[in-house]
Formats: sequence, C-alpha cells, structure tokens
Amino acid sequence: MSEEQPQFKKKYYPINSTFRSYLEKYKRITKTQVFYDDLLRFQGSVVVYDKEEKDTLWVRVYYNEFDRAELDESLKKIYTFLHSDGDETNLEYLNVDNIDYCTFGNSKPFRVKIRNILNDNYTHFYIKKADASRIFGLELEHIISPNTINFLVYENTLIEEHIVGIPGDLFLENNLQECSEPEKTQLAKEFVKFNERCTIGLLGDMRSYNFVVIPIYDFDQRIFRIRAIDFDQQSYEGSFKLYKPHLFKENFKFSELVQNKLNHKSITQYQIEERSVIVKRLIDTNTRLRRLIDAMKSTRLAPVEHIHQLQDEIYEYTLDVNFKNAKSMGEIVQAALDYMIRNYKFENS
Repeated sequence: MSEEQPQFKKKYYPINSTFRSYLEKYKRITKTQVFYDDLLRFQGSVVVYDKEEKDTLWVRVYYNEFDRAELDESLKKIYTFLHSDGDETNLEYLNVDNIDYCTFGNSKPFRVKIRNILNDNYTHFYIKKADASRIFGLELEHIISPNTINFLVYENTLIEEHIVGIPGDLFLENNLQECSEPEKTQLAKEFVKFNERCTIGLLGDMRSYNFVVIPIYDFDQRIFRIRAIDFDQQSYEGSFKLYKPHLFKENFKFSELVQNKLNHKSITQYQIEERSVIVKRLIDTNTRLRRLIDAMKSTRLAPVEHIHQLQDEIYEYTLDVNFKNAKSMGEIVQAALDYMIRNYKFENS
C-alpha cells in the first residue's frame, strides 16, 4: 500500500471570470444574504459527540440572539435556493436546528441542519469558502459519475447539499463484518469502478473517510454504491498515486476485498464497463464538458511543480505525448479523458 500522503495545506484558488460565466450558464450562481465569513463570528461552541460518545471533530456553534435570528432567516432561504429554486412558500415551516463547524481538514465547513416542523423530516447542507479546484471537482463528478451534485456559489461562498451514506471508514469498522459473501463481492466490484472514476477524473485523496458507502435494497438483495463526498484535492496533487484510492492504507480492507473476491479478468471487465459508461456520459454532455475544461485551462489549480510531476508520471504510465505537452491541470484532465476515449474505442473496435 502507498504510504505517500497528500499535501493538506492547499491554498484556495479563486474563481476567475471564465469559470464564473460557466457557473452562471449552468445555474450554479445564486444570491444570499449570508457568507461563509459571517458564520465564523460565533460566540462559543461545544464538542459534538456521536452515539458512542466519540468526538466527531465537529463543534456546535452559538451566536448572540440578534445574529442568530438574522442567520436563521438567511439559512432557511438558502435551503429554498438549493432545493426549490428559491420558492419561499413553506419558509415558515422550516427551522434551523443546529449549526456545526468542522475544524478538521482543508475546507473547515459549516453544517446546517434544517427541519420541517410539520413532520420532523430534516436534512443538512454545508457552507464553505469557495475554492475553484473543489468546484471543478463537483462539476466533474456531476458529469462523469452516475451521481448528480447539487451546489450553489455566491461570490466567495460555496453551498453544498448533503450526500447521504455511511462514511467509508465507519462502514469498514461497523458494517463490513455484517455483509454476506455475495455482498462483499458486489462491494469489491463497486470499489473497482469507484477507483476507475477517481483515477480518470484526477480526483485525489479518496481515503475511506472522504467517500460514503450507500446500501441499496433491490428485491431480495442488498447492493452498494460508493460516492465521493470530498473534492478538495481535485487536480491538485503532483503524485499520480494519490489519484488511486486502492493505494491508500486507509482503504486496505476495500482493496483486500477486491483481491479476495475478484480475479484479474473480472477486475478488467469492471474497469472496461466503467469506462464505457463514462464515455457515454461524455458524449451526452460534450458541450458542457468542453466549456468546463476550457474554464479549467484558464484557472491555476495547483503549484507548477505539481503539474510537472503529474505530467511526467502519467506520461511514464501511458506514453501519451499529450500529457507531456500539457501546460496546466486542465490540459492534463483533458488529456486523461481523451486517452480513455481513444483506448475505449480501440478495446471495442
């Protein structure tokens, strides 16, 4: 397993005019009366523990009475922007139960719990400082994965919907031992496909706590999906290994499942299946993808030394000169997608 670790203190990259125009065209821009920095003005906090009294690394924050009333109104409106295009018909039935703050990791998000007081149904959304590389990751996930992503941007603030699922590290700790042997085989298949998507799209740092496992009940069986929830390391790292989830020691049990449950031919089959689905998605979203890649090319997303390292490592792996000639992370992503399309056509010709 790889012991190499990603660089955590990544700087925030601003959204330039080209990318902002893209986000406006595809309805990702909104207006709100509360910014990420406004939420930082809390008066105090208490640690949030899970059901087993373990520190979750989140703290519940408190504001003075006047600020909280104003914040609650703005946060409820944000919820309507995210889920109903700003329709405020049911605003009076929404309540902001909690605002939590995470001090762990890069993005240091706020998590807002919104509850419908009529039926006690609730959901969460996140408010973060807008970072161009993270938003590119969200958009690429929306285009090349089977998962739609709901998020909005306003100036320097990013609003993301909550992605439902069991964090991968908790699944390994609490749920894996309960899985039947056929379920473990299906989970191994899904991890192969997840690994393929991350590597092709250059989504880095997919250690077990940065993705979720989603159980789905289908007739008389239970299947699993794996979905990324953290996009901070999109097209940022210089080491190609950091875009391969199966190499992280935190994912060892998932990789072990693949080794124990799948033979080489099955692994290759599932990789080809995933590439096939991605190619079809790319064809269906060709115009949008081209605009997104153009925006990526116009944006600095990583230090120059990371770009050069990644160029060299992928070139050594593929011998594709397009990687050698790439001048930005955006061009490397384009070269990766083009390489996959060409090789998929060759495999299926």
